[in-house]
Amino acid sequence: MPSNNKQEWQDNTLGPLRKRFGERQEQFETNSGLDVDGLYTSEDQNGADGLGYPGEYPFTRGIQPNMYRGRLWTMRQYAGLASPEESNRRNRYLLEQGQTGLSIAFDLPTQTGLDSDHPLAQGEVGRTGVPISSLADMELLFEGIPLENVSTSMTINATASIMLALYIAVAKKQGTTADKLNGTVQNDILKEYIARGTYIYPPQPSMRLVTDVFEYCSEFVPRWNTISISGYHMAEAGATAVQELAFTFSDAIAYVQAAIDAGLDIDAFSGRLSFFFVAQSNLFEEVAKYRAARRMWAKIMREKFGAKNPRSWMCRFHTQTAGVTLTAQQPDNNIIRTTVQALAAVLGGTQSLHVNSYDEALALPTEESVQLSLRTQQVLAHETGVTDTVDPLAGSYYIESLTDRLESEAFDYIQRMDEMGGALGALDSGFQISEIHESAFAHQRQVEEEERIVVGVNRYQAPTPPIEQLQTIDPAQTQRQLDRLAQVKRDRDASAVAESLQKLENVAKGTDNTMPVILECVEAYATLGEISDVLRGVFGAQQEFSPF
Repeated sequence: MPSNNKQEWQDNTLGPLRKRFGERQEQFETNSGLDVDGLYTSEDQNGADGLGYPGEYPFTRGIQPNMYRGRLWTMRQYAGLASPEESNRRNRYLLEQGQTGLSIAFDLPTQTGLDSDHPLAQGEVGRTGVPISSLADMELLFEGIPLENVSTSMTINATASIMLALYIAVAKKQGTTADKLNGTVQNDILKEYIARGTYIYPPQPSMRLVTDVFEYCSEFVPRWNTISISGYHMAEAGATAVQELAFTFSDAIAYVQAAIDAGLDIDAFSGRLSFFFVAQSNLFEEVAKYRAARRMWAKIMREKFGAKNPRSWMCRFHTQTAGVTLTAQQPDNNIIRTTVQALAAVLGGTQSLHVNSYDEALALPTEESVQLSLRTQQVLAHETGVTDTVDPLAGSYYIESLTDRLESEAFDYIQRMDEMGGALGALDSGFQISEIHESAFAHQRQVEEEERIVVGVNRYQAPTPPIEQLQTIDPAQTQRQLDRLAQVKRDRDASAVAESLQKLENVAKGTDNTMPVILECVEAYATLGEISDVLRGVFGAQQEFSPF
């Protein structure tokens, strides 16, 4: 006789089979450690929120009514090579190959406010991205690329306001006004203290620089996304999906509150807030994570902050496949991993996507490998049918149950941090760092004990021939960068530079918005390092955050 409910089915149908043959393992769980049942039915849904409709609060099913039927996600491939010239060539190549938005990677000296000729920059210039020391570099980076016609994402945080000022200055030289610019500056300093470490100043003055960008752009660069609040880097450091959601939105709450405290109207700036999430290989957990994220943010903005504009409730996000999952062993397997991860992002309703290249565990990607990553996005968009209907996994008992659980557990984490004083209070006690370290340790232990299989690493190993061509850093490019910086310092108007830097120091000591005078500095060809040093002198330098 057919079972009348799930428990009866487990007792009468599943139970005898399991008793005879068992299952592959004692327990199944997601990457976040959430138990996965063998079957989901309507009995597993709480039904509290209902699914709703795409384009309507709480946006579980997507922020646009027709999603990809109307417009595909922006296809970005993260790129930054040894010099502005090489990076310009790579970006123009990607645009020719069908990329629909630029995504700029900067080297570590640029991220930490050091010019390429600084002693601490030695050996790091152009290693992880493009070096930018002055407006001359930025002009070369975007030479031949009309900024009015492209959307540019810049992964930069501590020096975000300087990079945005440089971008605006290049646009002005091209004859484009700031109000026509589209793009995103990451500008998410809190996650730097938690997961990446490329901070410069202490948290409070850093938060001022963040909200200065909010205020400035709301008036002068209204189409610009003023922040990309990032769970990605915390996930790369070891955070689970639940932690990624919780820590990202706790940071977001801190940014919104800081902006309100600075006198900004919530609906004047919150519509330009955006997010950045990872796409891991656990397909269903990732899809559920994105759906939970939209619902969580809608509730936070409407219920906690009282935002009135529906655009303020929308969680718009960029997704990148998980760099931490790429393996040097059998690197071709990375093509499969990133394809599944990209599929999760698309099924989850991302607005923008970057697919990592298969050779990135070994070096920066080559033209050939990055083209393959772009083609992965294009195949998903045009050949699979997954873009033809909105939220195609909606109504799946498993997906809906997982969406509910991720949301619930992430809100529980946020409540714990609220009791510590929010994201900044939790950061002071080392809470987020400790939690991520524990998750990373648990993951590594599972891999080493083969409780978690990584194909080609701890099981199914096979000798792999080396990749014939890897991207290399040409020392001549580094020298050209240093020569250009020296030329800029010789040719510029030294008195104009000194005057602009003095104005910046005066503004930094007060309460006025720093963005207008930073723009004056970069247009006078003051360098990134010089501007950062002025701010260091006023704000101080933050020492390493550690709970240990």
